[in-house]
Amino acid sequence: MVKLMANPLLMRAAFVLLAAGAAFVFAIWLMRSLRRNIAAEADLDSGPAPSLDALPLHLYNTVIQQLKQQKHELQVQTQAEQRRARTTENFSQAVLSNLSSGVLVFGINGLVKQANPAAKQILGFHSPSSMSAEEIFRGAEVCSSNDSASDGLPDVSGKVTEEINAVLREGSKARHFEANYSTPSGKKLRIAVTVSPVPSADGSLIGAACLISDRSEVEQIRHQQQLHGEISAEMALELRTSLATISGYAQQLARNRDSELAPQLAADIATEAARLDRHIGGFLAADMAGTAARGSAAGRET
Repeated sequence: MVKLMANPLLMRAAFVLLAAGAAFVFAIWLMRSLRRNIAAEADLDSGPAPSLDALPLHLYNTVIQQLKQQKHELQVQTQAEQRRARTTENFSQAVLSNLSSGVLVFGINGLVKQANPAAKQILGFHSPSSMSAEEIFRGAEVCSSNDSASDGLPDVSGKVTEEINAVLREGSKARHFEANYSTPSGKKLRIAVTVSPVPSADGSLIGAACLISDRSEVEQIRHQQQLHGEISAEMALELRTSLATISGYAQQLARNRDSELAPQLAADIATEAARLDRHIGGFLAADMAGTAARGSAAGRET
């Protein structure tokens, strides 16, 4: 036995055999351990999924509170947008209602969608809404383009309805002109009209806006000024004639030594001077009245 243990080859073989046996046992244990783990994971995967009832109650409350908060924020935002829209609409209505010029807004179908009080008063319609340009202007002719070419605007001619329909069809540039217009009651007016296209946010045409001003009084004053100029020329001629007459009488009076003719010449001079004073006084009074009327009209235009 001692000899066997003293043999190194035998001891080495015994050690290798012992190590191999230990490795075999460890491999068996490791395989069993892995099999148990795999089986446990399979059991967990095949088990029933957790139901919503198993979730904590505070999680439900949290989700519900968040949904309520989002709903409240949406309501507040919606109400704020509605208030802004109402404020903008009220402001626009207030501006249109207080304009001295008339405003007609035509839809793309050619019918009036909106009209302010000034437009109703100038055109003589109680409610022009849903009326077409043909029904409102009834063949009114354009009589002046107001030097539209110098303002970069296209030349216009023809009828008012044709200019409005051209803007609605083509979406062309704004058109400015004057026209002779008759109200439904037969009143003759001179109106200034500006027709402009109304684009939407994406640039497409949604209608046309028609700005109308009553120029009748201004046209009347213009006519009066022309007449006043003619009267002024006649008055200047008459003044020169009267002064020449008075000068002639005065020269005769200076040269004449006849005591009977002198009073007659003096009387003629006084008569001519009185006539001249009456004419000049009437002319000045008419001129002051015309100046006051022009100033009043200019104030209203402003």
